[in-house]
Amino acid sequence: MMGILRKIYSALIYIFLYMPLVVMVVFSFNASKFSMQWQGATLGWYSKLFSNVSLMEAAWHSLIIAVLAATCSSLLGTLMAMALHRWRFPARKVIRACLFVMMMSPDIVIGISLLVLFMSMGLPLGFWTLLMAHITLCVPFVAITVHSRLLGFDPHVVEAARDLGAGEYEVFRYVVLPMVFPAVLAGWFLSFTLSIDDVIISFFATGPTFEVLPLRIYSMVRLGIKPEVNALCAIMILITAVGVFISQRLLKER
Repeated sequence: MMGILRKIYSALIYIFLYMPLVVMVVFSFNASKFSMQWQGATLGWYSKLFSNVSLMEAAWHSLIIAVLAATCSSLLGTLMAMALHRWRFPARKVIRACLFVMMMSPDIVIGISLLVLFMSMGLPLGFWTLLMAHITLCVPFVAITVHSRLLGFDPHVVEAARDLGAGEYEVFRYVVLPMVFPAVLAGWFLSFTLSIDDVIISFFATGPTFEVLPLRIYSMVRLGIKPEVNALCAIMILITAVGVFISQRLLKER
């Protein structure tokens, strides 16, 4: 009896979480333009979506920022994780605590603090400020992901490689990197999804000359939810789900 109740409780939670997404995806195929009543299935909103030049430009901007932010975050986060794992220095625990603080801080706090920093430095808001903001957002997630992988790393493998004459570069290239690469790649996909979906930090970190897709969607829904917005959100859900699925598969122990 308790097992059935647990399954029902879990099912209700999943329905509560994912039913709005399912409804949005279904109505992205609705032929009606203004009504929420179902008036037949169509793919016209998807074709109209891809013919919108300004929307595609914002999507291209988001893709560029997400790829660059994920790549830079993977590099910096991996180096930080290896430094925290290998060396013992006075500020080690403080840095680890700061990583968790950044991960748990509200996006609006991070966005406002970065805006104040950029304004105090005299940097014009645009591509570079948005890229730096997204790197700041993603680095802690990569560092924690790679560091958790390194915690299960067998140090005797490195010692054996050194006993066989391998130098620091050979140990990193042929021993350490292949063992942590799944975590690095998982951190890349996680950073990509965080960057391409971010709204609040992007709102504070970018300017009017460089618009990204989440902010474009936000400006569109302020005047009412249109069917092409549903289609666009459905595509973003698919991209995010694929990225999360790949990252989880890479983190899974074989």
